[in-house]
Amino acid sequence: MKNKRDDVPFSYLVNVGHISANPVEVHLEADKRELAALAERWNVLSVDGLKAELQIARWKRDGIRLKGRVQANIVQSCVVTLDPVPSTIDETFEQIFVPENSKLARRPANDAGEMVLDPDGPDLPESFTGDTIDAGDVVTEFAALAIDPYPRKPGVEFGGHMEDTGENDKKPSAFAVLKDWKKD
Repeated sequence: MKNKRDDVPFSYLVNVGHISANPVEVHLEADKRELAALAERWNVLSVDGLKAELQIARWKRDGIRLKGRVQANIVQSCVVTLDPVPSTIDETFEQIFVPENSKLARRPANDAGEMVLDPDGPDLPESFTGDTIDAGDVVTEFAALAIDPYPRKPGVEFGGHMEDTGENDKKPSAFAVLKDWKKD
């Protein structure tokens, strides 16, 4: 099942034709080269570890269900002091894939022809082309979504900043320029 893609830093290709209804357990772990590439892609100081436990199984007739847990240790820059801030990612996820022309990937419309989306409902299945799905890319996507966009060192607060009152946001009148035009 494992082949590498050169365009992604962490890749694990799964051949859809080899997946049965019984879940296959897969353990993935990034090597040093992949960790360095992930740090560059995620724009963090370093990625010290990334591993995932997956269950891959058939979903309905043509789909694939990827279920699992991703764990990672990363080091980011503090947004206040720029000091290194270590953090841990521990996320569970589930993603369903269907072939690109599958009816299961389309959201049904109501009587008026409008799509009704439930923000708390299940996500639409992702579509795939060909006969492979990159489980490594899915793992890194869910890990990236869990990265804190504004990491701070414990105990560090923003200080010495001024709040904008909005007083200077008023646009000057177009005629204010003409007011002083004929003073000579």
